[in-house]
This record gives sequence, C-alpha cells and structure tokens, in this order.
Amino acid sequence: MEDNDIEQQEPFPVDRDGRRLRFTEDQPDSKRKIGCCEKFQLSVSKWMLPEDSRSKYLERANCCPPPIFIILISIAEVAVFIYYAVWKPQKQWVTLDEGIWNSPLTYKPELRQEAWRFISYMFVHAGVEHIVGNLVMQLLLGIPLELVHKGFEVGMIYMAGVLAGSLASSIFDPLSALVGASGGVYALIGGYFMNAVVNFREMIPLLGIFRILAIVIFVGTDFGFAFYRRFVTHEDGLNVSFVAHFGGIAAGMTIGYVFFSAYNKKLLKDPRFWLCIIGYVILVVFAVLFNIFLSPAP
Repeated sequence: MEDNDIEQQEPFPVDRDGRRLRFTEDQPDSKRKIGCCEKFQLSVSKWMLPEDSRSKYLERANCCPPPIFIILISIAEVAVFIYYAVWKPQKQWVTLDEGIWNSPLTYKPELRQEAWRFISYMFVHAGVEHIVGNLVMQLLLGIPLELVHKGFEVGMIYMAGVLAGSLASSIFDPLSALVGASGGVYALIGGYFMNAVVNFREMIPLLGIFRILAIVIFVGTDFGFAFYRRFVTHEDGLNVSFVAHFGGIAAGMTIGYVFFSAYNKKLLKDPRFWLCIIGYVILVVFAVLFNIFLSPAP
C-alpha cells in the first residue's frame, strides 16, 4: 500500500477564520426534506451573496447564535423612544419637542464638545415615522447581513455610518441638530446597494431589479421626511439636519462595500480594506480639526 505524500494532497477548504468547511458527503442528502432554518438560510444566500459564494455560506450556515448586534441596537432605540414618548410625554410624536431637544443624547452644535453626542444621537428619534422607518430597514437588511457576515463587521459598518453622519453634518450643516439612526442604516444600505449593483449579473435578474428598486423607493421616501423635518418643522429655532444620510451612505458605499464583497476572504490582505480605513481615518481627523478650529457653530 503506497503512502500518500501529505504535501501533495489537496488542502482542506477553510473559511476566512480558518475553520474547515464540510465536505459534500457531509451535507444532507438532496432528497431529504429541508427544514425551516435551511430554507431561511437558502433565501438569505440568494438575497445577500453572488452565486459563487452561496455554497460556501450554506456549508457553514447556522441560525445560532442569532444576529445579536442589530437586535440589541433596535431594542435600545425603541427603549429610548418609549422613554421620551411615555415618561416624558410630547405634544405630538410626529415632530420634535422639548423632551428630545433637552436630551443628553441629541447632537447639538453648541454642545459638540460633549463628544459622545456624535454617537449617542442615533438612539433619539424625531417621531413615530422616523423610528419605524429606521427600524424596519435596519431589521430587514441588518439581520440577513449579520447572518451572512459577522456581527462584528456589521456593527463596525453601522457605527462607522453613525459617526460619519454626525461628522458630515457638523461640517456641511454646522448649525443644525441631529437625531436618529439614519447614518447607520444608510451605511448598511450603501454597502448592500453597491454589492447588488456590482454583482447584478450573478444575481437572479428579477430579484436584483426588485432589490435596487426597493432601496431607491425607501431612500427617496426617507429623504422626503428628512427634508420635511429640516425645512418645515422647527422647534425653538432649531433645525434637524439631514446630512447624516449622505455621510452614512458614503461610509456604506466604501467601507461597507469592501466588507460585504469580501465574503470568506481575508480582509487584512485586501488592499481596498486598508485604502478605505486610511481614507476614513483621514476624514475623521479633518472633521475633528474643523470642529475645533473652523466651525461657525457657537
């Protein structure tokens, strides 16, 4: 019996964390009835990944643990909204009122030295339609993204969008306040949209068209509400900025696209990853210096 040279054997297939993928014979028989979890994972793979990456995802797909990051963020946002709507009642829920303006979480240009506000504003929302729109989109998009990619990666993109949104607002709309998680939501949208466009030919055509149209309709509707809050509704002379949407979607279409398109690959070996990280850091430093030395805000 001949000994096989280990160096000549085909290497085991592994994912980008070094975990060995299951072989074909380890997979369930094709005639076996597919369970609900497997059907869900199959649908997720069609929505989120190009065809050449779906089999790798399905080999290691698991509904446990669940997408913790998006769920926890959503619960926190709902809890803050309920706190200001119930324990600190407002005259109406559609537009802002005194309770939210006085919140230590809201970003206000005259209080920008309180650095946490550049992040914490994502927990405060302007009204029912504001929080419902953000929650629906981040759950519909964030949960499948977190199932396919790591919660850590989705969380990084979400928070990068939140920070990019507040910094962009402080530069391009420096006299306006800021509330809502739109920066993070739009970061997820931007990354997913770029993936859908770039990999359009590898997706199911009708599904690809539907996804792009759904994103365009949502973005258009949400921008309409944002413009309404910015130019129509005012409270005590304060305006609500909509620039965070642009900052979030820019972060998503750069950093988010790199993360979401590098499925099962080593990000640290991808030059696009380092290019986006360096560019993001440079822009953050510039925004910080602008707020310290150049901002017209008091």
